[in-house]
Amino acid sequence: MEMFGQNVFNQTVMRERLPKAVFKTLKKTIDEGLPLDPSIADVVATAMKEWAVERGATHFTHWFQPMTGITAEKHDSFLSPSEGGALMEFSGKELVKGEPDASSFPSGGLRATFEARGYTAWDCTSPAFLREEAGVVTLCIPTAFCSYTGEVLDKKTPLLRSMEALSTQALRVLRLFGNTTATRVISTVGAEQEYFLVDKAFYDKRPDLMMAGRTLFGAMSSKGQELEDHYFGTIKERVLAYMKEVNEELWKLGVTAKTQHNEVAPGQFEIAPIFENTNIATDHNQMVMETLKKVATRHGLVCLLHEKPFAGVNGSGKHNNWSMSSNDGQNLLEPGHTPHDNAQFLTFLMATIKAVDTYAGLLRATCASAGNDHRLGANEAPPAIMSIFLGDQLSDILDQIVAGDEKSSTKAGEMKIGVSTLPALPMDATDRNRTSPFAFTGNKFELRMLGSSFSISGPNIVINTIIADVLQEFADRLEKATDCDAELEKLLQETAKKHQRVVFNGNNYSDEWVQEAKKRGLLNIPNTPEAQKQLITKEAVAVFAKHKVFSEKEIHARYEIVIEQYVKTLNIEALTMIDMANHSIIPAAMEYATTVASSINAVTAVSAKLNVSAQKELLEELCDKLAAVSAETKNLEKELEATLAIADLDEQAAAFRAKVFTKMDDLRANADALEKIIAAKYWPLPTYREMLFQL
Repeated sequence: MEMFGQNVFNQTVMRERLPKAVFKTLKKTIDEGLPLDPSIADVVATAMKEWAVERGATHFTHWFQPMTGITAEKHDSFLSPSEGGALMEFSGKELVKGEPDASSFPSGGLRATFEARGYTAWDCTSPAFLREEAGVVTLCIPTAFCSYTGEVLDKKTPLLRSMEALSTQALRVLRLFGNTTATRVISTVGAEQEYFLVDKAFYDKRPDLMMAGRTLFGAMSSKGQELEDHYFGTIKERVLAYMKEVNEELWKLGVTAKTQHNEVAPGQFEIAPIFENTNIATDHNQMVMETLKKVATRHGLVCLLHEKPFAGVNGSGKHNNWSMSSNDGQNLLEPGHTPHDNAQFLTFLMATIKAVDTYAGLLRATCASAGNDHRLGANEAPPAIMSIFLGDQLSDILDQIVAGDEKSSTKAGEMKIGVSTLPALPMDATDRNRTSPFAFTGNKFELRMLGSSFSISGPNIVINTIIADVLQEFADRLEKATDCDAELEKLLQETAKKHQRVVFNGNNYSDEWVQEAKKRGLLNIPNTPEAQKQLITKEAVAVFAKHKVFSEKEIHARYEIVIEQYVKTLNIEALTMIDMANHSIIPAAMEYATTVASSINAVTAVSAKLNVSAQKELLEELCDKLAAVSAETKNLEKELEATLAIADLDEQAAAFRAKVFTKMDDLRANADALEKIIAAKYWPLPTYREMLFQL
């Protein structure tokens, strides 16, 4: 308990160090979303600086989240010159506003390269924290980031906007149910984080891991995950020591890391926190990813957050557990014991179902990336079809609503295991479904489509916005009704009938579901270039603008950024493959072929009667596959050159997917076949067996 939050300027610290009136004013902004009073900035800044300096801090930084998907920071010293000496100073102006160079961050055309000015703005709802690296302690202040002209350049600002939009509309609905005490509705998130660990010695010998974050070559080892012996297995000592330090680092930062375990694939693991307000959960997930990477190096390891670092075994995702709660203590997605007559719960549930069905393309777009294209729909993660799992109890209630006769709820029971010494277990009213992309899991929805390297801001921006939009529609209609109860019953029935198609409780991995989804008219968008187009549809632009989350200019800029990132990612991967083929794989194959040929000559020199058919067969196979690798490398070079010459970004992205990516697969198939026949001492790269099983 002494460790937890010790490096966080949290409300406990603020209560101790701030004047009572200042703390009360700041707390109202944090808890109720009221505008920040600029007059308190100097007092807060002084207290924050003194607290940080006492703990060894010499610098501060505005810590923000640009469109790169990672965090950014510029460090400034507390030192100010004074009569030949120096003072440790930090003003309210420095706390509230920073000015990093914005010219080199992705802007999607919002800013020209020569237009360098950008601003960071203090997000007082997310607490400042201390970070120690290489003996330097830095005060990190979570901030938003915008351009000189006011357009957002980060992932936090639109998230905060979407949270306000959801709160505004959800409160309107709560008022209709007689709630007069709640003043704010907050979306909450718990983000489960999957990752791989590899020995750094192996990582340093793999240019593909260093440049692309995934193995672009690599034959599968004789054993993978088929025995299912890694999942929830005993954690090895080296990994457990790593996890222990990760937990300690995170607990000091106030991150509620709670669960850790082996994941399905060998070398794969998971860490999960407790629920928090969405913007804090987003900040904390960035800290989790940074900490996983930083601590790994101390243990001679490298943490891989790519969605598919190894072909043939499961990739890594990030499960986004989302709910919404009022500040008077209600979880608005809590069904209660009799959900069939819990009208408030059913209203928020139906709003969520309608939002997901109506804006399925938007949710799909937020989960699309070059890395996640390797994972979605690959019998390990939800497919590219958006659907909702409700479970038996709620699905039965949905059927009753459609029929206009909701009278009962399936009851939870008691499970007797059949061994006298084992306790009877309370049985949930419904099972869970790990194949569903958007699954109801008791009092929350779990979006399972995110990639492990993602910032969770994008999906939560969309979830908050689309549900706010449907809640506004519900409130507009119900507020005008003369008989609100009757109108609500009619509204729920209409919504259930129209949007029940998105509910599916079966196996999302099956081919049958793909066909069934097509019959239902559900979207199936297979790749990133197609998925990202959903960001700039007329409907998407309209819903973002309506709730002031993105302007049309801002959302088009984001589309340009993600498509450009996709193109750059595949370009880096293709160039890395060409380099590895030309400088590692082909030379190794030639050297081994020469050795085999020398062996044939040496043996036949002893006696022409000696049987060298095995060597000749091996040499023939080697030369055939070597020629194929060489040819496919040249084919990839030509295709890449032609694709890079395409001027239109959309056409270029499509060509990378359809042509360059295909040539990359062809090259890999031949190189992996070559790996299987080359003697181990000649193969220049650490193998899957070494990387996955030698932790």
